[in-house]
Amino acid sequence: MKALVVYSHPREGSFNAAIRDLVISRLEEHGVEYRLRDLYAEGFDPTMSAHDHEVYETVPENRALVDRDCTDLEWCDALIFVYPTWWYGMPAMLKGWLDRVMVPGVSFILPETVGGDIKPGLTHINKLGVFTTCGASRLLTFFVGSPGKRTLMRGVRLLLAKRAKTKFAAHFLMDSSTPESRAAHLDLVKTRLDKLITA
Repeated sequence: MKALVVYSHPREGSFNAAIRDLVISRLEEHGVEYRLRDLYAEGFDPTMSAHDHEVYETVPENRALVDRDCTDLEWCDALIFVYPTWWYGMPAMLKGWLDRVMVPGVSFILPETVGGDIKPGLTHINKLGVFTTCGASRLLTFFVGSPGKRTLMRGVRLLLAKRAKTKFAAHFLMDSSTPESRAAHLDLVKTRLDKLITA
């Protein structure tokens, strides 16, 4: 197993950082080779420029400015996201990473005929883990539709292997969380990640 961990939170010392550290420690405990992309710490530019958009469908020019990230996607067979849910979705930083890195020729194949559909390009990835935190309750998040979760667990999932294993965990009501609730969530992440690793 080779895991790419995509982490998106601006503050070191956040609870999301604790989730990230747990994920890394579990991967190391299981002897899993991994690469960590800490988007804020690395200063990733999430903005799609006019040039990016102009060459978006031109392979391989479309990956030139994000080649390291594209190479990571081609290298891994497991993809893990750790991020906070803001306004029911993912941070703009993470959405920008998807916009700029999940390009044709890497993540999906453009239609070859008029009226054709895109084809998945990440079929070598057979595991997907999504670990997040939410300020809202589970009920309110469900009512709104969980756009962040849907983007990753449905949209990105469609680009992976047909029988890819998935695990998801969210700590809801983070604004009123307690040391006990946070500890319980870390235990949940550990359990679900270990199952994903050994699946």
